[in-house]
Amino acid sequence: MIDVLLLAQESTGFFPTFLQTLIKGLALGSIYAVMGIGFVIVFKGTQVLNFAAGGIAMAGALFMSILVNDAGLPFLPFSNPLAPEIGTTPSIPRWLINLVLALIIAAILGMVLERIAIRPMIGQPLFSMAVITLGIETALGPFNRDATSLTARSLQIPWGLEQWEFLGAGIPKSYVGAMVAAVLCFLSINLFFRSRFGVAMRAVAFDQEAAQAQGINVGRVFSIAWGLGAALVAVGAIFYGMGPFPPQGTVSQEIHPVLAFRVLPVIILGGLDSIPGALYGGLLIASAEVFAGQYLAQWTSVLGAGYSTIVPYIVMLIVLLVRPYGLFGSEEIRRV
Repeated sequence: MIDVLLLAQESTGFFPTFLQTLIKGLALGSIYAVMGIGFVIVFKGTQVLNFAAGGIAMAGALFMSILVNDAGLPFLPFSNPLAPEIGTTPSIPRWLINLVLALIIAAILGMVLERIAIRPMIGQPLFSMAVITLGIETALGPFNRDATSLTARSLQIPWGLEQWEFLGAGIPKSYVGAMVAAVLCFLSINLFFRSRFGVAMRAVAFDQEAAQAQGINVGRVFSIAWGLGAALVAVGAIFYGMGPFPPQGTVSQEIHPVLAFRVLPVIILGGLDSIPGALYGGLLIASAEVFAGQYLAQWTSVLGAGYSTIVPYIVMLIVLLVRPYGLFGSEEIRRV
């Protein structure tokens, strides 16, 4: 459960409190949006609801922790030549290099899972494929839980809890990092969809049989979609693990419920097949959650301690009453 910071105690005046709340909402929304687009890409490319996204995301964050803490490579008996010295905090360039390496490993994991569990199910009912992803989520559980069962694992964030002061408000560097990461991810995805593989993925998303008839390798598209989706959700998990978010710079067991269930309202609100919807849905859901946590805190005794975690679902239900396919989702018209 996300503990909402009582920003009003850290600053004086309405504007600093409002600005800090706004920045936190944008930062959390950026994380939700990146994870949402990872979910959307898998759905667009394969028409599969990937309920294993939370487990894959946490595994990606654990890969990052292994790279920067243990000087090793996940699943391989080799040392990591790019790792910082054990017990030292890496420089920002070295940390970023290890971040890219962790995302590559997460993408490989996504492609392996697709090849083993999803590819053989092509042509089967979509419900069956969705259930398979639940099985993947369960299979990843022991790896994720065992690694953090005794103590949380550090992500060795170079800037820690440092922040900038702006107009009386404290702006954590991790919040800015999350927003920058989201911008880079969305720009990269836009460029990808203009490439040859991106056009092929859009064709497969529109009609798999027609795309295959045109010579497009549907299996390869599936693999790329799962690889990209895994890398994107890993980005979300790593940046959510930074302080001053509740994990406080670590990978802990409290990350998984947030990643597995909090992003669901985002993709449903924005539309299962809409990348812009993931962006707007993430920002809207996170802003509602953070602002409710900040400005309704005085009614905690009435609303309950965890009331802010319910706000995303309330917003989702209100929007779905007006737009059943989400803000940007494609409407389906079926003849009976």
